Amino acid sequence: MAEKFKIHGGESLKGEVSIGGAKNSVLKLLAASILVKGCTKIYNVPDLTDVSIMLNVLSDLGAKLIYDKNEKSVVVDATNITSVTAKYELVSKMRASFTILGALISRCKEGIVALPGGCAIGERRVDFHIKGLETLGAKIKIENGYVHAKAPKLVGTDIYLDIPSVGATENLMLAAVTAQGSTRIQNAAQEPEIVDLANFLNTIGADITGAGTSEIVINGVKQESLHSAEYTTIPDRIEAGTYMAAVVATKGKALIRNIYPAHLTFFNDKLIKMGANIKLADPTTIEVSCRNRLTSVNFVTQPYPGFPTDLQAIAMTLLTTANGVGIITESLYENRFMQVPDLRRMGADIHQDRNHAIIKGVKNLTGATVAASDLRAGAALVLAGLMANGDTIIEKLHHIDRGYEAFEHKLHKLGAKIQRFNDEISVNNMGVLNESRL
Repeated sequence: MAEKFKIHGGESLKGEVSIGGAKNSVLKLLAASILVKGCTKIYNVPDLTDVSIMLNVLSDLGAKLIYDKNEKSVVVDATNITSVTAKYELVSKMRASFTILGALISRCKEGIVALPGGCAIGERRVDFHIKGLETLGAKIKIENGYVHAKAPKLVGTDIYLDIPSVGATENLMLAAVTAQGSTRIQNAAQEPEIVDLANFLNTIGADITGAGTSEIVINGVKQESLHSAEYTTIPDRIEAGTYMAAVVATKGKALIRNIYPAHLTFFNDKLIKMGANIKLADPTTIEVSCRNRLTSVNFVTQPYPGFPTDLQAIAMTLLTTANGVGIITESLYENRFMQVPDLRRMGADIHQDRNHAIIKGVKNLTGATVAASDLRAGAALVLAGLMANGDTIIEKLHHIDRGYEAFEHKLHKLGAKIQRFNDEISVNNMGVLNESRL
């Protein structure tokens, strides 16, 4: 049955919420775990559909897994890798699983991986991945929707990325771990998730420096020198930003725990300029609040450390009821304004011109039935529902479940009136679920 959210808007969010492990990091850590002929244990693993897909990818390759949802941990025993093929049925559902290619080349000297899928937010080609892997010595061909790569011998070299692609940086790091000699990735992505992957790889015996800067150096090590280890995933900065925005949007006050504030410097700066109050409660906790109507700002999405594209839809929702006119320029993906038609249904005044959106603040949004078109657009619609007058129904929750663990439960603890239901459950006007056969 298709699940939906019902949100009764207008409630100020108050209390505290704890942020889980970073989705965009843990998926790559899981891919990297197959480099070890033994066991690795990863902590702070969120219970997400994307994580389940990656675990299925690893299982198909022959890895043995123990996923403890209570402990939020995964043990990966990659002693025996029995397949080098990552199937279309899995990879097509989630783009991040394509990074298994670099790990397979490094571990098995061969990889067959389906071309990736994921959210339909625009073209995200794998040319940079393939070009870089070929520079390291891999022989690659694409047939029937699969990338076939063979690399009996990888040799370190200098690789320049035309754009600082996160996925390409990660794939090249994984492949270069066991390459002969040193590899230097120039114009590398600098996201915190890149640093987390490098730290994990160094923990299992790799030799990587420069992660978090535009130049990463990987000194190749022998595969047998990689060893078992335990590692804890960094907090999810996008989840943190989403809850911060939700508190600000509803004129609430809350503590956001298990967060690395430095990962959100640019976003925090924009929230403060809009009128939010942000204080550091302790090194991993911030207090966020807002009492007055927000003021519009302009911003351009950029690679880290700039404004994150994954929080663009969230920020747009804030601007829909802010004083003045805000302009958003989406510089990374051509289809990342997919939330706009549904925000308009809720009363937003948004004019879109290619990669620019002009948002004129209105007095308030009103509830409507809308549908998540992708992960971050879906989160933006939840935020809009919390802000709106009346009731909002959000469909296609499978997109949201890819990246937000227990979303409705965490919001409910903050005082939101939100419920998940399906077509066999009716929801009364008070937001209480009543079972009924339709």
